[in-house]
Amino acid sequence: MSAGAMDAARLAPELARTIPGLRLLTEEPMARHCSFRIGGPAALFAEPSTVEELSALRRFLWEKGVEPTVIGNGTNLLVADAGIRGVVVHIGDALGGVAAEGEDRLRAGAGLLLSRAAAYAAAQSLSGLEFAHGIPGSVGGAVVMNAGAYGGEMQDVVVSVRAMNAQGEPFDVGAAELSFSYRHSCFSESGGDIVTSALLRGTPGDRSVIDAQMAELQAKRRASQPLSQPSAGSTFKRPQNGYAAAWIDGAGLKGLSVGGAMVSRKHAGFIVNTGGATCADVRALMERVCAAVFAAYGVELEPEVRLLGD
Repeated sequence: MSAGAMDAARLAPELARTIPGLRLLTEEPMARHCSFRIGGPAALFAEPSTVEELSALRRFLWEKGVEPTVIGNGTNLLVADAGIRGVVVHIGDALGGVAAEGEDRLRAGAGLLLSRAAAYAAAQSLSGLEFAHGIPGSVGGAVVMNAGAYGGEMQDVVVSVRAMNAQGEPFDVGAAELSFSYRHSCFSESGGDIVTSALLRGTPGDRSVIDAQMAELQAKRRASQPLSQPSAGSTFKRPQNGYAAAWIDGAGLKGLSVGGAMVSRKHAGFIVNTGGATCADVRALMERVCAAVFAAYGVELEPEVRLLGD
């Protein structure tokens, strides 16, 4: 056991006494918590069930000088085969409540799946979140990376964000201060801050029209994306002068494999786990793709997946 893992494991008994009821797991396989189904164990895995538990956990770790790795639904993560030899905090379903606030707004917990946020908005006859219905991530992660699809992004619907700092203290951030840009927000480099909820705005509309648009976008996803195979969604960010998938396809890389990792034959922008893929397989394949695209087109691809662990 590494020093980092040992230190994290030693926290567990004291943490359990300090926050009774907090779900704690040691040596928890991260492959269970990532859509890629790849990743070694987390030395200590904590899953708070309330914002109050999360606040107490964050303050405890801050007082111990421990910086946790915070994850949501794990849909854009690639975790190292050695795992994460520290503390992982999972913002899950228990922190995923949703409620209407006024006629055109809803408050969504960070752990709420985007698909559920979109469905809730539709039930209130609010349009604007249709683009999010098929994105598999959670609200918190979507805010952090300004997730988007089919012409819509989180910055289009976020009014404000509630978060907590490293000491577990709450604060609010308005839309103007969120510094949204392509796959980026102020939380992308904010260190210890954790998103706990977002206030989202919709536009009153016709429920049947909203439902039809969501169904149309979902059909497009099923037709064009390898949804039946484990992946982390789009592997690379969109370059300024085009689309990563187009460059990868143009370089003839569909079907290229390293171990159990393969460039999807259905959508070149996805690297998929064909069975038993390791993080090393995916990293090696990403490097080969980047080198081939640069050699063919002079385009440098940047990962969109979040790389975690040792």
